[in-house]
Amino acid sequence: MIWRCSTYEFDTRMPILMGILNVTPDSFSDGGAHDSLDAAIAHAERMLDEGAHIIDVGGESTRPGAAPVTEADELARVVPAVRELAQRGVCVSIDTRHAAVAEACLDAGAAVVNDVSGFRDPAMVGLVRDRACGLVVMHMQGEPATMQDAPAYDDVVADVRNWLRDRAASLEEAGIARDRICIDPGPGFGKTPQQTLDLVRNFQEFARLGYPVMAALSRKSYLGFAHGIESPADRDQVSAAEALMACELGASIVRTHNVAETVKALGDLRPYVFLSLGCNVALVAEPGEEREGKKAMLNQAITELCALPDTQIVDISGFYESEPAYYEDQDTFVNAAVLLRTGIAPKELLGYLHAIENSLGRVREIENGPRTCDIDIVDYQLYVSDADVLTLPHPRALERDFVVKPIVELRPGHVLADGNTVTADAVKVGKAERL
Repeated sequence: MIWRCSTYEFDTRMPILMGILNVTPDSFSDGGAHDSLDAAIAHAERMLDEGAHIIDVGGESTRPGAAPVTEADELARVVPAVRELAQRGVCVSIDTRHAAVAEACLDAGAAVVNDVSGFRDPAMVGLVRDRACGLVVMHMQGEPATMQDAPAYDDVVADVRNWLRDRAASLEEAGIARDRICIDPGPGFGKTPQQTLDLVRNFQEFARLGYPVMAALSRKSYLGFAHGIESPADRDQVSAAEALMACELGASIVRTHNVAETVKALGDLRPYVFLSLGCNVALVAEPGEEREGKKAMLNQAITELCALPDTQIVDISGFYESEPAYYEDQDTFVNAAVLLRTGIAPKELLGYLHAIENSLGRVREIENGPRTCDIDIVDYQLYVSDADVLTLPHPRALERDFVVKPIVELRPGHVLADGNTVTADAVKVGKAERL
């Protein structure tokens, strides 16, 4: 999907890097390092040279226990850097909780407002509604000065996901276009280290909301907890490894102190693949249990997918029951979608999938006829092919309800490698209902 930030557009099918520029004396890992204008601009230029797409300028430390600064002080710190970078043609983000600071920075050329308080201030909402800037909506329990006192959740992943869902929906209701909104689960903001680990190991849950997801993990305290690294400045390598993991799970914007290390880690990012699975022949079902038998067949196929080399299952849709398509004189199907990250090339992957189908008794006697297991590659990241053996994206994907609905469950607004968006607009066959 495209994230629109003023005059900038970012295709989030590949990671977008946001370099952190703290112009503060007291940030948790680099306070005072870039608090002169010359030093700030020089550091921003280094990050851009290393591969940053956006520079995120912050003038107020939001580390746990941080004291707030006056708006006048924050403005004096950030506006000169924002103006200078914007004049150089840089996409600039302003990291602030204060509407007056955001307004001054937008006037100075900023293209993104990154609000750690999640746009809870009506003045901030009113401001960004009337601009074309991008938004980063972050979850934080409490305020920076007190957020780590006693963070509590029933289920941290579900609670944060639902808050972000509702907050983004309210912003859309206020008149802000959906394609301007990025969400940030707020690792370390009102979360214990263990709660933060639970969040970052489940980024796929936030990607299901259909917005670009930010991974703001760099040098965070949970990394010290998980890896035993006390100094924030020594956490760059594990920060980059965590960024890679987050992107494989669905994050698309990476906020980082060390751009070069992050670029290096993301070189190992494996392509994503969407698979569509179907079954309408239940080999082991007792009479009356055919539907459960079809589910069992798909579960067995998913189990075998887990054994593919250099491959990880990221997410699995629910089961859908669908009407037969094209060849209608057959039983109803049970379908699902699987999202993978894999290092296997497309044609080689197709061979593996055929082997799984064959192991589950697939018979190819009637075109589009009954089958124990069917596994189609629907989309392989940024790969377009028109070969006889494999056409990608799948040429009939968008006309099939049993393909569209499971993929939309996993990634609303997903854009295929050929630029087409997965929607119900072109559906013609295979009406499906979620079980």
